[in-house]
Amino acid sequence: MSGWVQQGYDEYAKRLPRECSLVLKEIAPGKRTKNSDIARIIKDEGDRMLAAIPHYAHVVSLDIPGKAWTTVELSHSLKRWQDSGQNVALLIGGPEGLADSVKTLAKESWSLSPLTFPHPLVRIIVAEQLYRAWSVLNNHPYHRE
Repeated sequence: MSGWVQQGYDEYAKRLPRECSLVLKEIAPGKRTKNSDIARIIKDEGDRMLAAIPHYAHVVSLDIPGKAWTTVELSHSLKRWQDSGQNVALLIGGPEGLADSVKTLAKESWSLSPLTFPHPLVRIIVAEQLYRAWSVLNNHPYHRE
């Protein structure tokens, strides 16, 4: 990833306290060529994603058909996730989206927007929104309505 992407992600991830830490596990996308078997590539990416999920994690897919949350709704979800004591795995798919096996495992599906964002930007948006949701829960001045 470009330096600005890493810098943006790191800025918000480091702001989160230890009890709400954000850990990025990047799954390399499959190689795509003009004659690639896209269905196989998506399945392989999904298999690698599933293997990277911590045991007993609460899985949330990030997908356009998911639920679009307001910041306050996201903060309620964050609180619920924290109260559960489980790790939470937020899964973002490759260029063609998430494998069906990943979608099936997800307990929730979150849509950032009906717009399509470049994947590097998505990681920054997710990190910033999680920090914003945390700030709502903790009456931190970062979030102002």
